[in-house]
Amino acid sequence: MTTIQLEVPEEVLISLKETPETIAKQLRLLAAVKLFELGKLSSGRGAQLAGISRVEFLMLLGDYQVSPFSLTTGELEKDVKNA
Repeated sequence: MTTIQLEVPEEVLISLKETPETIAKQLRLLAAVKLFELGKLSSGRGAQLAGISRVEFLMLLGDYQVSPFSLTTGELEKDVKNA
């Protein structure tokens, strides 16, 4: 697994009232959701990036107003084969 470091100002952590670990997990999920929305990642790879199951990832998409059904037929077939 590759590690990517991201600097987050202390003020941001204080404003959000979150720990670095919580922010890291949230940022991974948000990145996965956005990359899925942009068509850059499948739902399976998005779930992998977020560190959660594919079903959980698909369920969470609605929280961010991202439809899990915005895939083309070909993309959906590919997702099903990779599941």
